[in-house]
Amino acid sequence: MTKEYEGLQWERRGHVALVTLAHPPANTWTGESLAALADLVRTLDDDRDVYALVLTGQGEKFFSAGADLKTFADGDKAVAREMARRFGIAFETLAGFRGLTIAALNGYAMGGGLECALACDLRVAEEHAILALPEASVGLLPCAGGTQWLPWLVGEGWAKRMILCGERVDAATALRIGLVEELVPRGQGPRRALELAALVEKQSPTSVAACKRLIQAARAHPPRGVLPSEREAFVDLFDSQDQREGVAAFLAKRAPQWRNA
Repeated sequence: MTKEYEGLQWERRGHVALVTLAHPPANTWTGESLAALADLVRTLDDDRDVYALVLTGQGEKFFSAGADLKTFADGDKAVAREMARRFGIAFETLAGFRGLTIAALNGYAMGGGLECALACDLRVAEEHAILALPEASVGLLPCAGGTQWLPWLVGEGWAKRMILCGERVDAATALRIGLVEELVPRGQGPRRALELAALVEKQSPTSVAACKRLIQAARAHPPRGVLPSEREAFVDLFDSQDQREGVAAFLAKRAPQWRNA
């Protein structure tokens, strides 16, 4: 029997897992759905046949509107702390997925919805999408990576416009400032994200995992500190079956058969 994940739906498309945020009407996050996301990502991370992960929202209007503010209406700090913890675990687990992750933004990506997208490697936005981190307008702040991952992508200036000034960004602006990597017509986000994800099937999954770790290390370490690790990771790949298969396939002029091992 297939395990169910609260507030999520998912299906396999070849080596790609398509995950749909499914909590109508606005695909808001709950403590249960955040725990489910972390659980699902760990399960997919352990499945060596899954190379990439695509996330999108159910319906045509929302990717995700973030947390339901009713959760915080009574000012209970214990509830706030637990929700912040669950947001952190969920999105840090997503960011640590070994393969490629792509957010297909099919509408509003607000607060924790945008932070979910920021935890992904790439973002594809449909032309009507609106992106924002409006937490300060209700006396809160982005607690699931927004203050850290947003400036990494768009620079401090635009991060301050969105977080401190509460500025909403349309899809065209998001593309211009580097918040998303591609803009597509309405309804085409998941299809395009799946096309991009399929490209990773041509890459060695062991190489992709190693490259992703090194790229993300640049967020916390200067290049001089990571360059030796880059060289060591290169040599370490010679212990993998995929390295031997990749070279052999190239020399034989055939498509490689990856084993993710």
